[in-house]
Amino acid sequence: MAGPGESEIAGLIRPGRVHRRVYADPAIFDLEMERIFARAWIYVGHESQVKAPGDYLRTRIGRRPMVMTRHQDGSIQVIHNQCAHRGAMVVAKDSGNARQFECCYHGWTYATDGRLIHVPRRHGYPAHFDPDDPGTAMVAAARVASYRGFVFASLAADGPSLADFLGPMTTSFDDMVDRAPDGEIEVAGGVFKHAYDGNWKLYLENLCDAAHPVFVHRSSIDAARAQDDAAHSTGAGEIAVRQMRQNGAPHDFWREQVGIWTYPGGHAFLGDYHDDDKLVAASGDPLFAEYLVALQARKGAAEAKRIMEVTRWNSNVYPNLSFMSQFRQLRVVHPVAVDRTEVYTYAFRLKGAPARMFEDTIAFANVTNGTGSPVLTDDLETYGRIGAGVTSAGAEWIEIGRGYQTDRPDGKGGVAGIDSTSEVYIRNMYDAWLGYMAAP
Repeated sequence: MAGPGESEIAGLIRPGRVHRRVYADPAIFDLEMERIFARAWIYVGHESQVKAPGDYLRTRIGRRPMVMTRHQDGSIQVIHNQCAHRGAMVVAKDSGNARQFECCYHGWTYATDGRLIHVPRRHGYPAHFDPDDPGTAMVAAARVASYRGFVFASLAADGPSLADFLGPMTTSFDDMVDRAPDGEIEVAGGVFKHAYDGNWKLYLENLCDAAHPVFVHRSSIDAARAQDDAAHSTGAGEIAVRQMRQNGAPHDFWREQVGIWTYPGGHAFLGDYHDDDKLVAASGDPLFAEYLVALQARKGAAEAKRIMEVTRWNSNVYPNLSFMSQFRQLRVVHPVAVDRTEVYTYAFRLKGAPARMFEDTIAFANVTNGTGSPVLTDDLETYGRIGAGVTSAGAEWIEIGRGYQTDRPDGKGGVAGIDSTSEVYIRNMYDAWLGYMAAP
């Protein structure tokens, strides 16, 4: 059966509204995998995850299993995790090091760039079989590029460069990396994995939503407000209490002091809303003072000041990445089905920073991204309720119009929400969505 046509897809988007089918229709989801995830630049991993020749990381592009490798010549490759013989997945471990990849089914063996290098019982194959044919390889992604160590791949041979795709969002990556005194960061501390019964787009929509915390996280806000300051533990316990209290800031604070900025391609970032000395680097923290000395020694006082003055919460890179540069957290969205999504969360270490800073990074990850987090569990409940609601027989059109009348150009090619609770970033994502989905 043919999927929805261009005019039908275009009819699902109206000013300030989207049809519920965009979250619930399996045919729409299948088309997203073909027209968005098979065309756009998709984040697949960080260079630090494949440091040495032979290192590999299992990853995905949409629903396609892929492998990111460091080839013997030092280049980074992104290849389909599929044997060309009978179609079996070749690499089963999440990460590791290997000189070559051998399929468990019939022993076809591939180099770390995907080339077929050995076929057992080759005499049994027909005369037209050519092991040097690119079609017999673990097929490589059409394009692979990185920015400041963040690796993206595209299955489309043509399209904008990665730099053009990212546009002004490169400044968020810069903010993350520039905070390292030695100028490098690395993934460390393992990975959190969680899933929810809802559409993949809901995750990115929620991360820049400044209107939801006071409602979604009300129970943890109330608990934090009732907590006696004298009973605080140091580390994760203290961070958790202060994080929850900040989520309960009054509406005027959200509206006037945070900010939301959007850019072509569906990208956006939310300003940081924390004014607490424990959550935002401050000179009163002895550990930060030690860090600041290291940063100033390597970059100078003026540059260190510039870096510290950048305050961003979540930066969304459409369609599958969100990260928090100040807090060294990164989340990758993996669509599974129209109503099922997996999210992988990673933490980063700043090279040249005091070793104890990474302990704070992990503590913050436990509070905001861990599977027992009082933040994440609230959000997952919300995603599940939306997943159930959009398949009901209720309202057909979903409102995304908040801030529609007050959004303004930011002078850098993007649009900013004067009211931080504006849904401009959702409308911006649907502009990108429509550009991919309704293109000839």
